[in-house]
Parts: sequence; structure tokens; C-alpha cells
Amino acid sequence: MHRDSLFYQLFAQLPQTLFDLLGREAPQGYRFDSVELKQTAFRMDGVFVPPDPSGIVYFCEVQFQRDNTFYERFFAEIFLYLRLYRHTFSDWQAVVIYPHRQAEQVSFDPYEVLVNSHRLHRVYLNELGSLEALPLSLALMQLTVLPEAEMPTAARLLAERTRIEAVPRPEVIMELITTIVLYKFTKLSREEVLRMLGFTTEELKRTRFYQEVYAEAREDGLQQGLQQGLQQGLQQGLQQGLQQGLQQGLQQGLQQGLQQGLQQGLQQGEAAVVLRQLRRRFGSVPNDLEERIRQLSPDQIEALAEALLDFTDLEAVFAWLNRSS
Repeated sequence: MHRDSLFYQLFAQLPQTLFDLLGREAPQGYRFDSVELKQTAFRMDGVFVPPDPSGIVYFCEVQFQRDNTFYERFFAEIFLYLRLYRHTFSDWQAVVIYPHRQAEQVSFDPYEVLVNSHRLHRVYLNELGSLEALPLSLALMQLTVLPEAEMPTAARLLAERTRIEAVPRPEVIMELITTIVLYKFTKLSREEVLRMLGFTTEELKRTRFYQEVYAEAREDGLQQGLQQGLQQGLQQGLQQGLQQGLQQGLQQGLQQGLQQGLQQGLQQGEAAVVLRQLRRRFGSVPNDLEERIRQLSPDQIEALAEALLDFTDLEAVFAWLNRSS
């Protein structure tokens, strides 16, 4: 994922972030969008469109690499937008977000008047202030530019602030924190990142990530179990059909197959969730361990699912199975 995508998610989920940058109260009704100016194939990174024509349109650009023609392009895009959509706003402002001052181009000619005007706001993320004092939206921005060594501590701080502060849509902020950390630590799984952020077992189970993985694995197991159960039911039905009459035997066999398939599907779905979680955390799962897990009863699988998030290696899984057998 590119850093631009991180900021796009941040602005789309938390549009008030722009107004936090400007130190203004966030107006109601603004819509964030990425706009393509088709006549020239220009694309604006972010446009905050006012709810009615009497409002101000805000242009926002994230610039993390020095480009000595940046302002030439940026103002060209802005003025083309102003020409095409003049009926949708009364005034305009622009915001450029830099990681630090060294990323900004050296010469502003011939746009120095515009660069130094009240219409353009230049933001340097490393100068915003401390994570503890910043609004969460701005702290998330600053998190994207922290060195790797500082990020785990900072991310845990923001996760804790999200838990204790009365913030709107805390689940969105948690998801953004996780995504930013994943961008920096590409070798970590999402579950490992959530653990790094200090999620408890119960909090982890409430995350969208865990619920999506659980639902997907459970559905796969259910389909597989239904298919196997139906096959076994048909075989039993054919055998009964030879003994009791083909039609009656097939009917009974299908009923048994459906019941057996549902039961096996639910059981295999729960087992698939456990196995998928183990693979995400520890890599491959030995065949003998997988077979033992698939042989567990539904109650045992549920108990294992509760316990597995506290395991640190596969030996702990074997030990749990030995105690539960």
C-alpha cells in the first residue's frame, strides 16, 4: 500500500482531519473525494467539497518526495478545477502535507505570491507537536512518519487513547492505526500487529479482522462438511434402498446426509477457524496436529479457540490437546 492510500483512507474515514490541520471547527456536510480532471488527465489527491455553493472548497495534497515542479502542477490542477466547477463553491483554500521541510521544493518561482498567500497552508508533520497533545486524527498522520523503532510505542499510545477518550467511530481509528503499522512492518500479520497494540483476547475477537477470518473459515468448513455428509448419506441411502426399497431408502439417506452434513459442516468450520489462526501465527501446522484438531468435538474446538490466542508456540497447542484428551 502506498502512503497516499493511507492518507486517502484517513481523509475518507475522518474528514474532520483537514480542519484539525487548519485549527478550525469542522463544518458539517463536507464530502471528501479524489477528482480526475479528464481533459488533461490531472488527478487531485483530495478535494473537500462544501455541502452548498456558498461554502469553501478545500484542495489537499500529500507530498512526501521533493518535486521541484510540484507547485506548477498543483496550481494548474486547482485552477482547472475552479474553471470546471465554479458553480459549486464561493471560495477556495489549499493544503499541502509534507513529512518535513526538506521535502518541499527549493524555488517557488513564479508561484511565490500564491505559495505565501493566505490561500495555501503548508503542513510539516514532524512539527505538529507531541502525540499526547495532538487530536487523534493528527496523531495518526504523525504516526506515518515516525521511525520504525518508535512506532510500536507510539501506536500503543494511540490505541490506548482511542480506548479511553470519547472519540467518534473508535473502531475506524483502531483500523487506521493497524493499517499504518502494517505499512511499516510488512512482515507482521494483522493479528501480530493487533497483539503489538495491546489487544486482549476479547478485544481481538471483536475486531473486524477476526470476525472476517472466522466467518470465511467457518463458511469453508460448512460447505466441505455438507458435501461430505451428503455423499455419505447417499451411500447409506443406496445400501438401505437395496434392503428396504430404493425410493424409501434414498429418501431416508438424503435426510440423514443433510443432518450429518450440517453437523460435520459446523464442526469443520470451527476447526478451520482454529487451523487458520494457527497458520497465521506459527506458519505451517503439522499433519498430525491438524488431524487431532479435526477430530475434536464441537465443545473441545470452542474451548481451543478460546485458548489459542494465548499460545506462544505449537508446543503449547500439543500440551493443551494432551490435557484435554
